[in-house]
Amino acid sequence: MFRSRLFLITPPEFDAQTFPDALADALSGGDVACVLITLKDGDSSSAQEIAERLTPIVQDAGAAALILNDTRITGRAHADGVQVDTGFEDLKLAQETFQPNRIVGVGNIKDRHTAMELAELDTDYVFFGMLDLEEHDEPHRKTIDFAQWWAEVFEIPCVALAGRDLASVDTIARTRAEFVALRAGVWEHPEGPKAAVAAANATLDTVAAELKAAEDERA
Repeated sequence: MFRSRLFLITPPEFDAQTFPDALADALSGGDVACVLITLKDGDSSSAQEIAERLTPIVQDAGAAALILNDTRITGRAHADGVQVDTGFEDLKLAQETFQPNRIVGVGNIKDRHTAMELAELDTDYVFFGMLDLEEHDEPHRKTIDFAQWWAEVFEIPCVALAGRDLASVDTIARTRAEFVALRAGVWEHPEGPKAAVAAANATLDTVAAELKAAEDERA
């Protein structure tokens, strides 16, 4: 039975002292496939320290720790992989460095032509949604359309970014994207990150059951 899994993204900014506890809390809430660790530009030693602190928390929970756009920190932190949002050349370099032993995903995809070119490069996943844009309650319409199209045509897994409202997990899951990405919806949830992850997983279970029932009815 097809079921999407959660792909968490760290906040654009967070307190390095308190966020590890929030991350552990989120991961205790249920199934999480991956956590994408986004680090601020600037102090590379500080970013390295943060990555080294967060990576084992993710891995100890059974999820994959991914670093955004920094292959050096990915290697030094012993993370499980990297997501590249900075172009084809950087993607190819990351693949040469890490595949097949670590994950290499790609994001910042703005049109279908680029997406199809990336599909030919044997990336481990594609990410739909813009991480540098302000989050809204609902997923961007383009993200939904990308995910539906990709899921129907390509075998490479896709990640699609949901909105701030946890109800948007349902919307993304129905595209049949393999992974539903959440950011603010987890970290800003009024009942805390653990409750958010639990609620999101309950939604994924419900959608999976409904999709299976619809398939059975058509068969």
